[in-house]
Amino acid sequence: MATTQELSLFLAGIEKRAYKQAVFACRDDDAALDIVQDSMLKLSTHYGHRPAEELPLLFQRILQNCIRDHFRRSRVRNFWSALFSVFSTNDDENHDILESVADEGSSHRPATPEAQLNQNQILALLESEISKLPTRQREAFLLRYWEDMSVAETAAAMGCSEGSVKTHCSRATHTLATALEKRGIHHE
Repeated sequence: MATTQELSLFLAGIEKRAYKQAVFACRDDDAALDIVQDSMLKLSTHYGHRPAEELPLLFQRILQNCIRDHFRRSRVRNFWSALFSVFSTNDDENHDILESVADEGSSHRPATPEAQLNQNQILALLESEISKLPTRQREAFLLRYWEDMSVAETAAAMGCSEGSVKTHCSRATHTLATALEKRGIHHE
């Protein structure tokens, strides 16, 4: 069993190397810092009771998983951002898609009737496909991507593990992407 001091010394000793490893992997200083902090927190929370000699391997596994999670989130975020770009104007990147679509007087409404029709058709199609998802997938998808909750927050809200949330979200996004691509809506 590692003592609190052994755990602290291990984390202090690995911090800079882990940060460099994360920077090399994701090429983003801020994301790398978040990844390392998440990894350290997970190690201390879930494995701090393990023997000190097991900590290096456990930490590396956690770090690599956090790096992979970063790329998964980025891929999903990029897909949905590209899909939802039809709902935004070029002058404002920080608006709520649901509010702008629901608000008839919104400045985010398309400039042309054709663009507005396209937006309405995509929204209707997306709503239809989301309603067809299994309950847990739909719940996880909406909490993560429409409510912008973290994996941990979604897991707490759904009463399941973080791994289950990731699985439900992955299945939902793949199902939705396939359904939209079959209808001719492709992301870049």
